[in-house]
Amino acid sequence: MTVADDAFLLSVLNDPAFIRYIGDRGVRTQIEAQRYIQASMIASYQAHGFGMYLVAAKSDSQPIGICGLVKRPGLDDVDIGFAFLPEYCGRGYAYESARAVIRHAEDDFGLQRLVAITSPDNHASMSLLSKLGFVFEKLVCLPGDDQPIRLFARRTAVR
Repeated sequence: MTVADDAFLLSVLNDPAFIRYIGDRGVRTQIEAQRYIQASMIASYQAHGFGMYLVAAKSDSQPIGICGLVKRPGLDDVDIGFAFLPEYCGRGYAYESARAVIRHAEDDFGLQRLVAITSPDNHASMSLLSKLGFVFEKLVCLPGDDQPIRLFARRTAVR
């Protein structure tokens, strides 16, 4: 992602499902979206070599979602995350992009374990994580948040 993806990211971050299941990031303008991309995504690329990536449709390169790897405070392992515009949910894009990110984690970073977090009522994400080989491990609270979330884990097939 680059700061030029600000309008697209603004749509993702303000989707009601994103706010409900992932959280309100308080990003309401394109300028704030540019700052968010710089402070979270680009900073992660620089610090860790990975981050959240833009997912685009193969047919027309239209941005449809984000998927990637996050080193999150409060978690020992790298976390896979994803979010898609509502019109692209349930069409296999999250599965396809998450599989690519898992391969990226294995092949390019040698990660032996990945985790994923979901809100307790995000059944669609939990179903996808199960299809990807993640297993529920425990409830956790991230720093600064007193609401428990579900932590899933997956051993990678490092070659």
